[in-house]
Amino acid sequence: MSWDAKEMDRQLSRQSMWLRESWMWLIQQRVLKGWAGQRRPTALDVGCGPGFVMEALWESLDVRGIDIDPSAVEEARTRGLDAREADAHALPFEDGSFDLVYCSFLLLWVKDPSKVLSEMARVSRDWVVCLAEPDVGARIDFPEELAPLARMAEDGIRAEGGDPLVGRKLRSIFRSCGLDADIGVHPGVWGVEKLREESEAEWRYLELTAKDAGRSEALARLRPAWDRAVREGTLFQHNPVFYAFARKPSHG
Repeated sequence: MSWDAKEMDRQLSRQSMWLRESWMWLIQQRVLKGWAGQRRPTALDVGCGPGFVMEALWESLDVRGIDIDPSAVEEARTRGLDAREADAHALPFEDGSFDLVYCSFLLLWVKDPSKVLSEMARVSRDWVVCLAEPDVGARIDFPEELAPLARMAEDGIRAEGGDPLVGRKLRSIFRSCGLDADIGVHPGVWGVEKLREESEAEWRYLELTAKDAGRSEALARLRPAWDRAVREGTLFQHNPVFYAFARKPSHG
């Protein structure tokens, strides 16, 4: 991947800022609203990275994290979070160790999503959750001359071994693990001012994915149309990010 660690952190931080309120609301409505215990629910963040999601949820959940990247684990620890190095395909915990096990922006990158989800279900007593998984193939960019951006982003993720269409596959992945999931999509349409505010960071993301796909020159040709749409307030983007909530059969 052509992204360095700082660039990756910036992108992860952006994603967390966009989705923070939605994550918190979903956890409150789906999990905490019916929680009868006197303690906070215990949770495991699988693929926690530097811990942005853990930070968003730690007031509501007694959360720990794992990630295969030692540098990400170290950064999470420097933020005061409980994280350890581990592979999501073989979680180092006993069966039923947590009330809730979740991931975000993970399944699109793992070798075997069903195996990872099975491991998440194994170490959960109750909830198994994907808080965010994208479907880049359903991305919308307008004006129409910007439509190729979706394919460039899709090709860039594929070039790095990811699955850009994992969002639409969530129900099937959950079913392969014996779980019936409630699938939804996060709100994902920015207003004109937010688009202008984020336009440079979003273009940087597109440059990185286009580079991964060998499409940098094609992307550069679209820059004038992008700048014009930003300036005129006609730019429209929708990047679908799906979530899935399931309870183990004994709790359903």
